[in-house]
Amino acid sequence: MDYDGYILARPGHYLHKSLLKSMTHLVKVVQPSGSLDATKSQEFRQKISEIVERESGAKIVLVDFQDVTFMDSSGLGALVLAFKALRAADRKLVICSINEQIRILFELTGMDKVFEIFPNQEEFHKVTFSKN
Repeated sequence: MDYDGYILARPGHYLHKSLLKSMTHLVKVVQPSGSLDATKSQEFRQKISEIVERESGAKIVLVDFQDVTFMDSSGLGALVLAFKALRAADRKLVICSINEQIRILFELTGMDKVFEIFPNQEEFHKVTFSKN
Protein backbone atom coordinates (compact mmCIF):
# COMPACT_ATOMS: atom_id res chain seq x y z
CA MET A 1 0.00 0.00 0.00
CA ASP A 2 1.24 3.46 -0.86
CA TYR A 3 -0.31 6.35 1.03
CA ASP A 4 1.11 9.85 0.52
CA GLY A 5 4.75 8.70 0.41
CA TYR A 6 4.34 5.95 3.01
CA ILE A 7 4.35 2.22 2.47
CA LEU A 8 2.95 -0.54 4.63
CA ALA A 9 5.87 -2.34 6.31
CA ARG A 10 3.68 -4.70 8.29
CA PRO A 11 0.08 -4.50 9.52
CA GLY A 12 -0.36 -1.21 11.34
CA HIS A 13 3.20 0.01 10.69
CA TYR A 14 4.11 2.42 7.91
CA LEU A 15 7.48 3.66 6.70
CA HIS A 16 8.16 6.74 4.63
CA LYS A 17 9.70 5.81 1.27
CA SER A 18 12.78 7.97 1.95
CA LEU A 19 13.44 6.05 5.18
CA LEU A 20 13.10 2.73 3.39
CA LYS A 21 15.55 3.88 0.72
CA SER A 22 18.10 4.93 3.35
CA MET A 23 17.62 1.61 5.15
CA THR A 24 18.42 -0.35 2.00
CA HIS A 25 21.74 1.54 1.71
CA LEU A 26 22.68 -0.07 5.03
CA VAL A 27 22.75 -3.44 3.24
CA LYS A 28 25.47 -4.51 0.81
CA VAL A 29 24.54 -7.54 -1.28
CA VAL A 30 27.31 -9.87 -2.42
CA GLN A 31 26.35 -12.46 -5.05
CA PRO A 32 29.04 -15.05 -5.70
CA SER A 33 28.41 -17.49 -8.54
CA GLY A 34 29.47 -20.96 -9.61
CA SER A 35 31.63 -22.85 -7.13
CA LEU A 36 32.84 -21.19 -3.95
CA ASP A 37 35.95 -23.32 -3.59
CA ALA A 38 39.72 -22.92 -3.22
CA THR A 39 39.87 -21.17 -6.60
CA LYS A 40 37.28 -18.51 -5.77
CA SER A 41 37.53 -18.19 -1.99
CA GLN A 42 40.39 -15.66 -2.16
CA GLU A 43 38.34 -13.46 -4.49
CA PHE A 44 35.42 -13.68 -2.05
CA ARG A 45 37.62 -12.72 0.93
CA GLN A 46 38.98 -9.76 -1.07
CA LYS A 47 35.45 -8.56 -1.82
CA ILE A 48 34.56 -8.64 1.88
CA SER A 49 37.79 -6.79 2.77
CA GLU A 50 36.87 -4.06 0.28
CA ILE A 51 33.45 -3.70 1.87
CA VAL A 52 34.97 -3.43 5.35
CA GLU A 53 37.53 -0.84 4.22
CA ARG A 54 35.51 1.27 1.78
CA GLU A 55 31.81 0.98 2.53
CA SER A 56 31.34 2.24 6.05
CA GLY A 57 27.62 2.81 5.48
CA ALA A 58 26.94 -0.89 4.94
CA LYS A 59 26.02 -2.30 8.35
CA ILE A 60 24.78 -5.62 6.98
CA VAL A 61 26.39 -7.73 4.26
CA LEU A 62 23.91 -10.10 2.66
CA VAL A 63 25.58 -12.97 0.82
CA ASP A 64 23.10 -14.26 -1.74
CA PHE A 65 23.96 -17.83 -2.76
CA GLN A 66 21.31 -18.03 -5.49
CA ASP A 67 23.94 -18.51 -8.22
CA VAL A 68 26.34 -20.70 -6.19
CA THR A 69 26.19 -24.31 -7.30
CA PHE A 70 28.82 -25.78 -4.95
CA MET A 71 30.81 -24.83 -1.86
CA ASP A 72 33.68 -26.76 -0.27
CA SER A 73 35.66 -26.30 2.95
CA SER A 74 37.71 -23.47 1.41
CA GLY A 75 34.53 -21.58 0.62
CA LEU A 76 33.20 -22.28 4.10
CA GLY A 77 36.48 -21.04 5.58
CA ALA A 78 36.23 -17.85 3.53
CA LEU A 79 32.69 -17.33 4.77
CA VAL A 80 33.74 -17.80 8.41
CA LEU A 81 36.63 -15.33 7.95
CA ALA A 82 34.19 -12.86 6.38
CA PHE A 83 31.84 -13.31 9.32
CA LYS A 84 34.67 -12.60 11.77
CA ALA A 85 36.01 -9.60 9.82
CA LEU A 86 32.57 -8.03 9.63
CA ARG A 87 31.84 -8.70 13.30
CA ALA A 88 35.17 -7.07 14.25
CA ALA A 89 34.05 -4.02 12.23
CA ASP A 90 30.72 -3.98 14.13
CA ARG A 91 28.81 -5.23 11.10
CA LYS A 92 26.71 -8.26 10.39
CA LEU A 93 26.89 -11.02 7.78
CA VAL A 94 23.69 -12.80 6.77
CA ILE A 95 23.05 -15.38 4.09
CA CYS A 96 20.18 -16.20 1.75
CA SER A 97 19.19 -18.54 -1.08
CA ILE A 98 21.37 -21.55 -0.19
CA ASN A 99 20.95 -24.76 -2.13
CA GLU A 100 20.63 -28.25 -0.65
CA GLN A 101 24.37 -29.04 -0.81
CA ILE A 102 25.28 -25.86 1.06
CA ARG A 103 22.49 -26.40 3.59
CA ILE A 104 23.83 -29.88 4.33
CA LEU A 105 27.40 -28.53 4.61
CA PHE A 106 26.20 -25.91 7.11
CA GLU A 107 24.28 -28.51 9.13
CA LEU A 108 27.19 -30.99 9.23
CA THR A 109 29.61 -28.30 10.41
CA GLY A 110 27.18 -26.56 12.77
CA MET A 111 27.40 -23.34 10.76
CA ASP A 112 23.61 -23.28 10.41
CA LYS A 113 23.64 -22.24 14.10
CA VAL A 114 26.22 -19.50 13.47
CA PHE A 115 24.88 -17.84 10.34
CA GLU A 116 21.51 -16.16 10.04
CA ILE A 117 20.03 -17.74 6.90
CA PHE A 118 17.02 -16.51 4.92
CA PRO A 119 15.20 -18.33 2.12
CA ASN A 120 15.76 -15.39 -0.29
CA GLN A 121 16.42 -11.64 -0.46
CA GLU A 122 12.74 -10.78 -0.33
CA GLU A 123 12.31 -12.63 2.97
CA PHE A 124 15.47 -11.00 4.35
CA HIS A 125 14.11 -7.52 3.54
CA LYS A 126 10.68 -8.35 4.91
CA VAL A 127 12.02 -9.63 8.24
CA THR A 128 14.83 -7.08 8.63
CA PHE A 129 12.94 -3.93 7.73
CA SER A 130 9.68 -4.86 9.45
CA LYS A 131 11.57 -4.92 12.78
CA ASN A 132 11.93 -1.13 12.60
